[in-house]
Amino acid sequence: MTDTAAPPERPSLEGLEEKWSDAWEASGLYRFERAVSRSDVFSIDTPPPTVSGSLHVGHVFSYTHTDIVARYQRMRGKSVFYPMGWDDNGLPTERRVQNHYGVRCDPSLPYDPDFEPPAKAPKRQLSISRRNFIELCERLTGDDEKQFEHMWRRLGLSVDWSMTYTTIGARAQKASQTAFLRLVRRGEAYQSEAPTMWDVTFGTAVANAEVVDKEVSGNYYTLAFGDVLIETTRPELLPACVALVAHPDDERYRHLIGTEVETPLFAVRVPVIAHPAAAPDKGTGIAMVCTFGDSTDVQWWRDASLPTRTIVGRDGRVLPLDFGALPTSDAAAAQKLMDELAGKTMFSARELLLERLRDAGALRDDPRPTTRPVKFYEKGDRPLEIVSSRQWFIRTLGHRAELLARGEELRWTPPYMKARYDDWVRGLNADWLISRQRFFGVPFPVWYPVSADGEPDYGHPIFAAEQMLPVDPSDACPPGYTAEQRGKPGGFVGDQDVMDTWATSSLTPQLVTGWLTDPELSALTFPMDLRPQAHDIIRTWLFATVVRSHLEHGVLPWRNTALSGWILDPDRKKMSKSVGNVVTPTHLLDDFGADAVRYWAANGRPGTDTAFDTKQMKIGRRLATKLLNATRFVLAVGDAGGEVTEPLDRALLASLDVVVAECTAALDAFDYTTALVKAERFFWLFCDDYLELVKARAYEGGASAAATLRQALDVLVRLLAPFLPFVTEEVWSWAHEGSVHRAPWPSASGTDGDPVLLATASATIAAVRKAKSAARLSPRAEVARITVTGPSEAAFRAVADDVRAAAHAAELSFTGSDEIVATVEA
Repeated sequence: MTDTAAPPERPSLEGLEEKWSDAWEASGLYRFERAVSRSDVFSIDTPPPTVSGSLHVGHVFSYTHTDIVARYQRMRGKSVFYPMGWDDNGLPTERRVQNHYGVRCDPSLPYDPDFEPPAKAPKRQLSISRRNFIELCERLTGDDEKQFEHMWRRLGLSVDWSMTYTTIGARAQKASQTAFLRLVRRGEAYQSEAPTMWDVTFGTAVANAEVVDKEVSGNYYTLAFGDVLIETTRPELLPACVALVAHPDDERYRHLIGTEVETPLFAVRVPVIAHPAAAPDKGTGIAMVCTFGDSTDVQWWRDASLPTRTIVGRDGRVLPLDFGALPTSDAAAAQKLMDELAGKTMFSARELLLERLRDAGALRDDPRPTTRPVKFYEKGDRPLEIVSSRQWFIRTLGHRAELLARGEELRWTPPYMKARYDDWVRGLNADWLISRQRFFGVPFPVWYPVSADGEPDYGHPIFAAEQMLPVDPSDACPPGYTAEQRGKPGGFVGDQDVMDTWATSSLTPQLVTGWLTDPELSALTFPMDLRPQAHDIIRTWLFATVVRSHLEHGVLPWRNTALSGWILDPDRKKMSKSVGNVVTPTHLLDDFGADAVRYWAANGRPGTDTAFDTKQMKIGRRLATKLLNATRFVLAVGDAGGEVTEPLDRALLASLDVVVAECTAALDAFDYTTALVKAERFFWLFCDDYLELVKARAYEGGASAAATLRQALDVLVRLLAPFLPFVTEEVWSWAHEGSVHRAPWPSASGTDGDPVLLATASATIAAVRKAKSAARLSPRAEVARITVTGPSEAAFRAVADDVRAAAHAAELSFTGSDEIVATVEA
């Protein structure tokens, strides 16, 4: 890539990032080269970061790990397929657009081709059409993507920037829609009206994998169903009660099973049923089944084939309910109360019902405070409701055994992370819900005929042909129809939903490897070699990608997965934008440099949560600076052409062979931290001990020392190159043509030296320094005599001349002992 250049008089880290980033881009150093065979390629399914603001230090942490692997594999002779993508659709993007521009999407509004958002976001959001909203999403994500790429280049990611992709662009839409249609044809994707978890803030269904439990304070209320007392935390769901349930072995309620009781206030007769999921030790041991309070209600409702009485709307308010056809003894009174409740928030409905229950004597005892886990959308701040809605699903329950087998095939780093995948698969209780009631996402390529009475016929969907893709059914017409028929009797309507972001990003292996567009590339890169990602999205991104590849291709999408941990703040809490404790990387790169930040990241072991620590960055910067200075010294005295003959020199190279083998094995296992520790430790031994031991001999023209210095340094620079790409490229350029990042990974020299000699010399010179310090002498002070005690006289004698020179001693003597100790005679 470059001709050699003499080391500067005062080498510095300043300016190296811009210098080498520009050089790498100009030379196309990291461009993917199509190899002869699949075995010559190493392909990486890089996580596309969510484009919704700015990158934070957690991104720097995990993406550095991936880049270390990519750089290592490139030096091993692989053609590395390393694209970068942007995950730009979904709720995070929509929320950012709403806040940034001060707008909200109203699909009922017409498109305004001349719309421009206000220069300053108004306090009250403007309503705009869906198409205008999507255009703003595309504009803002485009700006964010440029900033992300700039940050990644500054960090030194060796990505092929000619192969970027998005999860919302035409390529992604075609891949997502094609995969969906093929799943439908095989019966693996289907539409169903079913109870689904719903976020009332965002107005969309969410999948199980996106749900988290949060502890919420509340109260247990005791309600009287005649003589039967039940406890509930959600009395507002009383109108939706369809049964009471007790455990079949609970003697207290066995006599009630098969009978009916009346609900308080509404006087609706509901059956008492038995179910093994009822908990005798919870509350009074008998519970009301409402449609729907939680997932247990859904289970009871489904198992007992109970009726549905939906009262929770998609906006979180109470829906009307007609009591005229219900088995109630006072339909008029029940309807009057229900009419009062309709339209209220669930909180207001609870307050009204508690007041009426208290007046009717059906509220017993005082409320009992409790704290319980409540389900939330991971990006939401209000509890989820369960509503009945029509959604698209991918079958996963029926493939549980096959998906567990895929987990067994996959090589996990660290291995214990596999348990998280297994637990998730074994715990599946519903198929994967992939539709969302949002706007900026991949649309479903589906229309529905409109019947003569003007209602969509969801039972007979019209699917797009693959040659039409990508297609947006809100703009395009299905075959055989015209635009004038949209929304009219005898015409059609387009599916208004979009695919969940995981339903599109789960196809990144297919998307980046040219599944539909480039068969040659696909054959060279798929299945891929590595999926690097954070451990917290095993149940979402990793699992979903395995599902899609298994159903489409019958194979794993990649052979290996390497999991990164979280970055923790000083209080040991995960850094998160939602919590507000994230650190952005710009000032860290300004203060310490990219190599130093990468050094800190590489010290976070796979799968392990790591504390944010600028002290590690300072150590990394010191390492990079030392590499500059050590290289300048070695090039001044070293000559690689000589023969290595001296015992200490041969010991160094033999010891370095061990380090090369250890670093290679570690990086083959994606254990970048161990590789860095091994290489760094030997580098400091090389600088602090070996250089001092042979300095005099090298200055005096010792060919063996000069050759060893050059050979060892060349190996160490290559060992450190994946971790510190900028400084290693700089020092390599002082003595070599081309890039260190295209240089071959070091292999064993085969030197037959004895590593014990190096260890003895190193320990001895350390003992000499300690003795001089105790005698209040400088390390370079000339002394008359040094006496060394130690366990191996033979090893000592082999390195004595180098030790004496480095110790600046006129005489050096040895006596036997269990440990190495030095005594100085001035």
